[in-house]
Amino acid sequence: MPRYWLLALVVVATWGSRPTLGEAADEPLRAVIDREVAATWKKQNIAPAAKSTDAEFLRRVYIDLVGTAPTYDETVKFLADTDTKKREKVIDKLLADSRFGEAQANVWDLVLFGRHPGNYTDTYKRPAFKAWLAKQLGDNAGFDALVKNLLLAEQAGTQTFYVQFRNSPDDANIAVSRIFLGTQLQCAKCHDHPYDVWTQKDFYGMSGFFVRLTVQDMGGGNNRTFNIGERNSGEVLFAGNAKELKPGQRGDPIKPKFLGGDTLAEPPTPKDYKEPPAPKDGTKMAKPNFSRKEKFAAWVTAADNPYFAKATANRVWAQFMGRGIVHPIDDFQKENAPTHPELLKALADEFAAKKFDLKFLVREIVNSSAYQLSGAGASKEALPKHFERARVRSLSAEELFQALHTATGVSVNPKDQNGTWEYFLRAFGEPTNGLGEFQGSLSEHLFWNNSHHVRGFVQRKKGNLADQLLTSTEPWEARVRKMYLTVLGREPKPKELEAFVSYIKREPKPDAAVEDAIWVLLNSSEFRFNP
Repeated sequence: MPRYWLLALVVVATWGSRPTLGEAADEPLRAVIDREVAATWKKQNIAPAAKSTDAEFLRRVYIDLVGTAPTYDETVKFLADTDTKKREKVIDKLLADSRFGEAQANVWDLVLFGRHPGNYTDTYKRPAFKAWLAKQLGDNAGFDALVKNLLLAEQAGTQTFYVQFRNSPDDANIAVSRIFLGTQLQCAKCHDHPYDVWTQKDFYGMSGFFVRLTVQDMGGGNNRTFNIGERNSGEVLFAGNAKELKPGQRGDPIKPKFLGGDTLAEPPTPKDYKEPPAPKDGTKMAKPNFSRKEKFAAWVTAADNPYFAKATANRVWAQFMGRGIVHPIDDFQKENAPTHPELLKALADEFAAKKFDLKFLVREIVNSSAYQLSGAGASKEALPKHFERARVRSLSAEELFQALHTATGVSVNPKDQNGTWEYFLRAFGEPTNGLGEFQGSLSEHLFWNNSHHVRGFVQRKKGNLADQLLTSTEPWEARVRKMYLTVLGREPKPKELEAFVSYIKREPKPDAAVEDAIWVLLNSSEFRFNP
């Protein structure tokens, strides 16, 4: 019997009969994760991968949590540590690291905006928003509070989210429903959804929460700021199926309606009311007598909202495990059943019970044995459906940029970063198709192999990796080991060690050979991907 089957059987036997989630209330969430995942392996007759090596785990968890690879010193220290709790300890350390908020802000910024948001010139560079988001995630503000403040758009920087939907309440509705409710409503815009329960009136009822929002440009030149005002009047008009519309047909007003719930109860607008024009002198619009935006933000983030906790837990799970329990992650519907329904319920329930503590949820996922499986196994899928092997994913542009600096010992220079970063963004800005599947391009390959921006990292400069290797007096075997541990986070295999030492020692002046050796490792798929 293969050793991985023995491991799975021992784990299942140790757990014994599966308790209900209610009976397991005191059971750590990480144990629930492993129990539910292992039960599916047994049911599906799946052989799981072995546990990841320490080197594999360390690189994975650093990139996932703080957006860059570990340094040489961090790697050597961790690999030498004999503490059986060292993985748990490094997870706690990284969750407390200031880089955690910044790295997760990069992840969520892409979720909220994508690479090419609407109203491009107004939202392309959004430092105030990213700073706000990084602080919320770093300080571990409840995720419900974060989303509520985002939808209220009253704190500095948050307004940018709505700017991308300027004059389009339907687009705001589609994005908010997809991101925070895990529901795709766009099909119901023109006709009743053909595969789900949503109707056109459901769609326009949700759009009614955004129809009164107004984007005010408050000026500021290159540091432009915005205000999201809200009018006292204005309704979404519904005229029926798009194919049946007649020229000039305006339709009937639709009141705001919570998805799958009640119509918003609000005081009527006086019949003779005339909406004043938005101020153009830099003055913010007065707050409305009744705010639909406030009611909507409170509903979305309520603990009893039937969508929010599940959608968020599923999205966070997918971030670290490669795919959602419901996949695609933003398409909860009857034809797209979860692969592990009890696990999804446990994740959502615990997340809500812990007051939407995002670090708690992340900590439990990455401490699970499922997360810590090896990336090598019987399954050939990049994103295994039953999580029997760690996912393999490409580094984002942000992660690759930071990992390159870490690996080569070149500090990020704010004066030079914009030019170099712009090139990285063009080459690596969209490495996936939205489902997590890697979509490499020829331009990416050419840039990474030929660009002087990349080559500049490996060329010898005082204090960088090439310089450290060339000025060292250790045998070349030790120097090549350091190169591997620094760039890839692992020891070289015997054949790799022999080949690199032979290549470097063949020249009396090894500078170019050392630079080539570092360049080769940086160009490997092992560096480009995070197993």
